[in-house]
Amino acid sequence: MRLFPALLTVTALMLPSFVQAEGRSIIVLDASGSMWGQIEGRAKLEIAREALGSVLSGMDPATEIGLMAYGHREKGSCTDIELVVPPAAGTAQAIIDAANAMKFLGKTPLSDAVKLAAEDLKYTEDAATVILITDGIETCEADPCALGAALEAAGVNFTAHVVGFGLTEEEGRAVACLAENTGGKYIQASDAGALVEALKTTVVVAEPEPAPVPEPEPEPVAAVEFNLMPTAVFAAEGDPVPAEEGMPWSVHLINADGTTGERLTTEYGEPRLKLDPGTYRLIGSLGEAKAEMDVTVTADATATPVMNLNAGRVILNPKLDAAAPIADNAAVQFTLPGGDTSTYYGKTVTVVPAGEVPVRVTIGIAVAEVMVTVEAGKTTEQDIIAQAGLAAIEGFYTPDMMIEGGSHSVVVYPAKVALDGSRERIETIYGSGAQSTLPPGDYVAEVALDLALAETPFSIKGGERTDVKVVLNAGVMAIKAPEGAQTVVLPAKADISGNRERLYTSYSAETTLTAPEGDYLVQVLVGETTTELPLTVKAGERTELQVP
Repeated sequence: MRLFPALLTVTALMLPSFVQAEGRSIIVLDASGSMWGQIEGRAKLEIAREALGSVLSGMDPATEIGLMAYGHREKGSCTDIELVVPPAAGTAQAIIDAANAMKFLGKTPLSDAVKLAAEDLKYTEDAATVILITDGIETCEADPCALGAALEAAGVNFTAHVVGFGLTEEEGRAVACLAENTGGKYIQASDAGALVEALKTTVVVAEPEPAPVPEPEPEPVAAVEFNLMPTAVFAAEGDPVPAEEGMPWSVHLINADGTTGERLTTEYGEPRLKLDPGTYRLIGSLGEAKAEMDVTVTADATATPVMNLNAGRVILNPKLDAAAPIADNAAVQFTLPGGDTSTYYGKTVTVVPAGEVPVRVTIGIAVAEVMVTVEAGKTTEQDIIAQAGLAAIEGFYTPDMMIEGGSHSVVVYPAKVALDGSRERIETIYGSGAQSTLPPGDYVAEVALDLALAETPFSIKGGERTDVKVVLNAGVMAIKAPEGAQTVVLPAKADISGNRERLYTSYSAETTLTAPEGDYLVQVLVGETTTELPLTVKAGERTELQVP
């Protein structure tokens, strides 16, 4: 079998000789948010966990190995790097458990993570190996190539292997140099099986060489150099998919019951293969589009099947409004035929099966759900507006007197209440100048300050600002009492049982409260003596009470 020339191919994973990790080693795991992306309908993080479990469970217990992760504790941080399991013998289950419990949500500071792993292994004193598993390139302004050269120069016997999980050919070049500059290997893995083989290649100690076997009789020279040369098109009778797209092709055996069997090889671009005569299942995929076909090859002829992806390219620009820039933090989710979903971030360029494709765009709390029409063989570019409006909410003592400062709370609720009468709190803000970005709809704003509480309903329209005025109809009571006194504020009017609800208790000599307009009773307790004084609050006014 002759492999198509490319940067790296997954076929390299099939080599029988394994790379033995010298000295102690650390696996550096990419736990960034992009690991939620999917490969063949499964999240990459699930595949990575499964592969680690498969390989480490069969590892020699004497192997001294640890786990470091980045991007697993917080979003947007280039310092979120942690040595989760220190390198030691017998750590396989601890690493498996840690990976299974890990969150995936941050950035990709892969260079700093590899450097810290090397330092934890004391690479300047002992032989050390770092195995980096990443599905993305450096996002924290570091140079993996320069780091590899520096570690090689300073290390006693340092090696970095890099497993590129689901990377494109161009992305692979950006991290391969980290391995190459330390004498390590860069291995491209595009699916679960390939990732398992890659981990075996970089982690597992080589087994003894098998006993030599007699040389087989030479096979007859085939009549053709290649007997399988497939091409793909986006639409029937359309132009071939360009080789630079790097489209992956996998060749599988076919089980006796007709199901897809063992994968023999994966090639990229325009495969040129030499296979044993027989019938194989050929699976091609690009972006979110996938197709398969069975092809029969012989020794003396070249099969040139054409696979129709029946797909088109989409370019989606998520925005908050038509004039806004593309939102890099937007989540763009496709719902594919069969119900599987796939999520991209920011400006999205991919290949999708032809037809009506549901797309959900989320920018913060702004959401848009649209149907994108994809035509086979064509490119569709579309702006998707995730609408939201701005509520500017201010509290007022009276309609003409605004509350200044940050002492009051502003709570936003949906207008609709649940069956039990409750409402789910959307957001709480404090102080004047409160602003809340909300999807179009009906809401209620509640402002509270000391004893005063009021709410105002309002509506939000996409792309518009709504000024919301919440009037407490309240004033301020200022009570001065002797030092050491207990001051209690009660309503002036008792309830039907003759009781009064205690509204506020203070042990300070000076008590200042915002309260709704109305009559109150102030009790001041000094030792065994209780003094009761009436107090009336007027909206927008300050009422002072001196307790003798």
